[in-house]
Amino acid sequence: MDYDLLEKLLELNGWAHAFLRTDLSVADSDDRLLQLVKTRDVIENAGIMDLFPEVVGLESVLGQIAAGQMRSFILPRISRDSNYYDLIFLSYNSAATPLLFILKDVTETAKLQQQINQQRNEINLIQTMLSARAYRSGLQFLGQSAPIQELRGKIDKIAQIPSATVLLLGESGTGKSMAAQLIHKLSHNAEKPFVEINCAAIPETLLEAELFGYEKGAFTGALQRKSGLLEEADGGTLFLDEICDMPLTLQAKLLTFLEKRHFRRLGSTRETSVRIRLIAATHRDLDNMIRAGEFRSDLAYRLNVVTLLMPPLRSLGRDILDLANQYIQHLNKDFGKQIKGLERDSEEKLLAYHWPGNVRELRNTIERAMIFAERDLLDVEIGVNPDGLGDCTAFQIPAGGLSFEDLEKQILQSALKRSAGNRAEAARLLRMTRDTFRYRLKKYKLT
Repeated sequence: MDYDLLEKLLELNGWAHAFLRTDLSVADSDDRLLQLVKTRDVIENAGIMDLFPEVVGLESVLGQIAAGQMRSFILPRISRDSNYYDLIFLSYNSAATPLLFILKDVTETAKLQQQINQQRNEINLIQTMLSARAYRSGLQFLGQSAPIQELRGKIDKIAQIPSATVLLLGESGTGKSMAAQLIHKLSHNAEKPFVEINCAAIPETLLEAELFGYEKGAFTGALQRKSGLLEEADGGTLFLDEICDMPLTLQAKLLTFLEKRHFRRLGSTRETSVRIRLIAATHRDLDNMIRAGEFRSDLAYRLNVVTLLMPPLRSLGRDILDLANQYIQHLNKDFGKQIKGLERDSEEKLLAYHWPGNVRELRNTIERAMIFAERDLLDVEIGVNPDGLGDCTAFQIPAGGLSFEDLEKQILQSALKRSAGNRAEAARLLRMTRDTFRYRLKKYKLT
């Protein structure tokens, strides 16, 4: 492109720019860039890393652009004097200056995105507050079975000790989140915040910032200071669901907080103290994860002040029928139906089934049956496996016994075969996390 035409286009767009030599020093620049870095003496022949330290570490990438191996690279949203800029590097057809550097002002866009994020956070906070009010208006574990009565008794005692750290264990769908909410509801701090975060649902790169918060400029995109969930839960309860999915580096920082009860936001040197009750939960085997090096033993000991084991649905006896009838009553309102209860043979099916998905599976079973119900008594079908893997309750141990390790190895191999070698899909078929699946492959030398 003609040099004068290029200059005109850049000027019309209002983009500051410079032409860089192969050694990444500035050969020529325009007045807008001079205004940002103050004087011509500073910018002429200076290295781009001296003018913009954010570029340090990108020497290899810029070298590829200068050599014509890459066409462009963008470093988004760096901060200068309360404004935000994209740093754009383009390959330029000149032996003397093979790199064109453009500084694009994106302040308006960045501030608009900041407003959007702030409004989204406010909406989430309002939803959390509304949910908390809903929890306080009728949250309870129904049933009269011994496991449920024992669970209610333990929750009542735990709730009276506001500083007790609680670890909730149990299979998926056994109500760990509900137990955490109930502990908070029954405590003396019930009107304080209840903040819940699912450690498995947030990317590793964002989890630390969400938990501890950050200062403005702590990293690219940190446009203002943000309080973390620890601060939002101050005075109340922080519930860390699926804590076993928390990365090891963040486990160490959480351990430090539990021991000292203060922390630092990302990018800050100032300590922040909070008073909270911490409740953590997992459906995974902590002992196996510790042995595999996937979870810190010292954090496990620190969390294990009070442990509450959630009973599986199959251990609750006729409470299963009470829960099913409660779901029927709730869904009658949603579906505009008048189902009175369950068929006798459906009751027997519910009581005989193993319920690997626990309460969550029970609700789905009742909801599925009610969608197609045409009579006033509900006929349910259970044990339907959407993956076509069959009902595990039908498995029978042969009279001569078997090797559990051989059976587990065959199951792993079968899952790999069905998923065509895709480990993530194989792990999903077996209801495992990818880390657990990889550990078991390594255990049986199937890698």
